[in-house]
Amino acid sequence: MDARHQPWFLVFATFLLVSGLPAPEKFVKDIDGGIDQDIFDINQGLGLDLFEGDIKLEANGKNSIIGDHKRWPHTIPYVLEDSLEMNAKGVILNAFERYRLKTCIDFKPWSGEANYISVFKGSGCWSSVGNIHAGKQELSIGTNCDRIATVQHEFLHALGFWHEQSRADRDDYVIIVWDRIQPGKEHNFNIYNDSVSDSLNVPYDYTSVMHYSKTAFQNGTESTIVTRISEFEDVIGQRMDFSDYDLLKLNQLYNCTSSLSFMDSCDFELENICGMIQSSGDSADWQRVSQVLSGPESDHSKMGQCKDSGFFMHFNTSIVNEGATAMLESRLLYPKRGFQCLEFYLYNSGSGNDQLNIYTREYTTGQQGGVLILQRQIKEVPIGSWQLHYVTLQVTKKFRVVFEGLRGPGTSSGGLSIDDINLSETRCPHHIWHIQNFTQILGGQDTSVYSPPFYSSKGYAFQIYMDLRSSTNVGIYFHLISGANDDQLQWPCPWQQATMTLLDQNPDIRQRMFNQRSITTDPTMTSDNGSYFWDRPSKVGVTDVFPNGTQFSRGTGYGTTVFITRERLKSREFIKGDDIYILLTVEDISHLNSTSAVPDPVPTSAVHNACSEVVCQNGGICVVQDGRAECKCPAGEDWWYMGKRCEKRGSTRDTVIIAVSSTVTVFAVMLIITLVSVYCTRRKYRKKARANTAAMTLENQHAF
Repeated sequence: MDARHQPWFLVFATFLLVSGLPAPEKFVKDIDGGIDQDIFDINQGLGLDLFEGDIKLEANGKNSIIGDHKRWPHTIPYVLEDSLEMNAKGVILNAFERYRLKTCIDFKPWSGEANYISVFKGSGCWSSVGNIHAGKQELSIGTNCDRIATVQHEFLHALGFWHEQSRADRDDYVIIVWDRIQPGKEHNFNIYNDSVSDSLNVPYDYTSVMHYSKTAFQNGTESTIVTRISEFEDVIGQRMDFSDYDLLKLNQLYNCTSSLSFMDSCDFELENICGMIQSSGDSADWQRVSQVLSGPESDHSKMGQCKDSGFFMHFNTSIVNEGATAMLESRLLYPKRGFQCLEFYLYNSGSGNDQLNIYTREYTTGQQGGVLILQRQIKEVPIGSWQLHYVTLQVTKKFRVVFEGLRGPGTSSGGLSIDDINLSETRCPHHIWHIQNFTQILGGQDTSVYSPPFYSSKGYAFQIYMDLRSSTNVGIYFHLISGANDDQLQWPCPWQQATMTLLDQNPDIRQRMFNQRSITTDPTMTSDNGSYFWDRPSKVGVTDVFPNGTQFSRGTGYGTTVFITRERLKSREFIKGDDIYILLTVEDISHLNSTSAVPDPVPTSAVHNACSEVVCQNGGICVVQDGRAECKCPAGEDWWYMGKRCEKRGSTRDTVIIAVSSTVTVFAVMLIITLVSVYCTRRKYRKKARANTAAMTLENQHAF
């Protein structure tokens, strides 16, 4: 068994609750000193005097989103400069994935285009507005700017957007309290008429990631911006994610009709069940219902809050025999990237032996019915609550997703239910930390929560600590802990980026506002005592004990005390059914540490001519190397494309199959050769034996 999946950690409950223990300040370190600094606080602290706090104006005056000449192409060339911090590089790439999921805007490494965005570590966080056609257009992600919403904010400037409170109709929605603004900073609150900035006929957005906070440029402790609807006072200035109106404006400006990596979403509210179909090759059907007597009492989307709405799909295992199946298939789907993430909620009110199987039905020429490929078996589903599941897919052909409910042995009083399905061409999180009865935990006194132990894909053991002791903020920290693989791992732990995401449980992935922070293990980082911060936990950590009595070592945590405010935590759908989910991904980003010289710009015409006759397949990108057009082929952890045009696909599984096939072939050939050799040898000796017998007979005849 793989050491990353040793059974010892599976015995733990969902979390370890610690109350009344010594304060853990000395066992954690803050990324930002425990201060929730906005973009404008960071820039002001550095003494920057940028327009509206984070906008770099060009010599020719204000930038504007009015007119096509300020827009970028839908695929924006970029360079991540070597000056960027490693954590920032990973966060920027994650931000690009958010753009791909929710818009038609894509990003590609610069390969000589006339205009591109150079992302570097400058002083503070800032950008120009729109495409300024300067060739190399700088965008700064400096110290403490490496938060995903900050990157989204600055790239929205680059894509052509001003701050929300600069709109011509601003004063209808907020009040600017001028005498509370720092002297000389009043110009940051100017408004611009429709000839300079276009609101695109979208309502004023208090929730925009482009809105100032209420404390922007204050000269004391009182708010400089007061919302005319008081409920939005603590909403403005959010730095979590795009708002719905942010996306609406961006998609209108760039004429997006669909997003790049989104594939499907279904909450079963419509009677057509999102185009899903019942399979003809099973023995039962899934039913669209709003509640089941034995549970669930409501769907996951609405949680029973809306009358005459809230539906899900249910397979009643109590009325069928053991072994009966019900198969529900999605509409036809057409992949573009070669990897997908399937997300859904599952509820079990039947037998603990009932199970859900996830298949893909993949279609190729000549296979009209497609081929069913098992992707995941979900067994021993807990009874009595909605549970979040992720399934990683790697499909390259036209396909359907198939949910097969299977009636297991034992007594069933209910069945299996599924709801809130999302499919996107993104990477799934590696782990899910599910915390139930969260409001009770949140209301506790002096409470801290530790996750169960997890393993990264490289084999590092880790744990997440959630600090709930503050009355205003919730903190989150990443700890390395001692694990089964420590003797084989590299220490200090190099360049592992841990991303901790509080899931907004909106049924549609496109409408979610995630709250996320990332940290990266820098092997050169030292503690106050001079030891390496990310060294082996048994060497630099403290001893602790799991609930089952197992002793382990925990390294110092790294994170922030201001992950999210308690007020924001209670907003959106972060807490749903009294549950929260923390999504965890720890990935090796050491490849981003390699320095490579940026090639000299190639004239646009030369790039166009060189690549005009080259069509790269399967998501490959045409680049110019030494005057020749080449295809850069995409690759994943266990799959890759190759060939001059990325026309061939390889994978670990294919390699194993080829190796096995080759071995079998060689064995078969050797067996045939051996059999032929034995046959020929035996035939030779038989002929010789017959010749000897004939000679002896002749001799005997002569003897007589």
